[in-house]
Amino acid sequence: MKMINDFKGKKVLVLGLAKSGTEAARLLKRLGACVIVNDRNSYEGNVEAKQLETEGIDVVCGSHPESLVTEELDYLVKNPGVRYDQPLVAKALALGIPVYTEVELAYRIAESDMIGITGSNGKTTTTTYIGDMLRGGQKSPLLAGNIGKVACKVAQEATSDHEMVVELSSFQLMGTEKFAPHIAILLNFVEAHLDYHGSMNDYVTAKMNIFLKQTPEDYLIYNADDHLVSEVVNKGQARLVPFSTRKDLPEGACIKEGWLTVFGDKLLPVEDMSLPGEHNLSNGLAAATAALLAGADREQVCHVLKTFEGVEHRLQYIGEADKRKFYNNSKATNVPATITALKAFQQPVVLIAGGLDRGLSFDDLIPFLSENVRGVVAYGETSGKLAEVAQRANVAHVALTDTLREATDEAFKLSQAGDVILLSPACASWDQFKTFEERGDAFTRHVLDVIHNKK
Repeated sequence: MKMINDFKGKKVLVLGLAKSGTEAARLLKRLGACVIVNDRNSYEGNVEAKQLETEGIDVVCGSHPESLVTEELDYLVKNPGVRYDQPLVAKALALGIPVYTEVELAYRIAESDMIGITGSNGKTTTTTYIGDMLRGGQKSPLLAGNIGKVACKVAQEATSDHEMVVELSSFQLMGTEKFAPHIAILLNFVEAHLDYHGSMNDYVTAKMNIFLKQTPEDYLIYNADDHLVSEVVNKGQARLVPFSTRKDLPEGACIKEGWLTVFGDKLLPVEDMSLPGEHNLSNGLAAATAALLAGADREQVCHVLKTFEGVEHRLQYIGEADKRKFYNNSKATNVPATITALKAFQQPVVLIAGGLDRGLSFDDLIPFLSENVRGVVAYGETSGKLAEVAQRANVAHVALTDTLREATDEAFKLSQAGDVILLSPACASWDQFKTFEERGDAFTRHVLDVIHNKK
């Protein structure tokens, strides 16, 4: 890694632990900073805080004393989930103290080039696609960021022989200053995380940090089918590379004569793609373009497009029982993500949906429920709202259950041979599960039991 002097001798407050805060604190100490860590969880049982303390890092747990932020503080590095109206963050900003996320640290120390991926939907699939495509190419991939691997930890391992492939949320991108990946990908915009950002404009502005500091020597791969994406990319300086599933783009990536085509080179027929849905065609085009620009082997790119099985909880194919195919799309925590999943299938669908009630409307689902949805099984806090929307969409079979397990059994009863049984909740998981991953794992386990019992 680059042993930079940006933080040497500087006083840095790390706010919020978990994986990102813990690794940021360790890196900052290694870079010669005077580090203080502050976490809201009590010291008792705080494994990360105790470990950092043994490593010579000061920790303050159980509350957020405003006295930790003074004019003598040089930087505040915060966990991405900590909001900007949090008192310590707000005080730092008022004093003109830079507020970063660990992604900024990763960029400053990494010896490798970076590919950065952001957008409202499809980030993890595209990131994983690229990582698989780069294997065996000019550089070895290192995946990091919102995909679950702390970027500033991965960056310490990265050399010029690597390519860091970094999934980036709007939360992470807000805390950047110099961050400028050599290749950036902007997938799409839908209304998301407005409770954090306050407005769609602020959300989009945060996402734009992926390309605003790029130079004319860098690349910005963008979705030409998304009007808002196409509008904002002109505010950067990077070389623009569009991708589209609807337009002929000889200077970018597109579908031409039924083939996925990048820079005029036909890669493979659309029907050979392993993942269903137009959104995955879009993700595949973006990933292939980035991978080829980064020196991937063309045959490896084609092989991945043909064989990729998907990412856990994102239209993940689980298996088949009595000629019904089960898909886990637990990551769909909002209505647009569920619409995207429904559009991926031509065959009849029995949809399982439900979860935390945030007081949001599900009306946007109606036209898509009216197309090829045979049944809707709603569960959890939002079951009543979802059932009412399904009835308005004239769905033939609508059922309500209390739990996801009951919903899965009911969906199987409502289905017929040739149907898809799809978990795509359109809601956060927190009424019954801690995370969407826990929800998807529970669904997968029960489906595998159903498949086993039907053999």
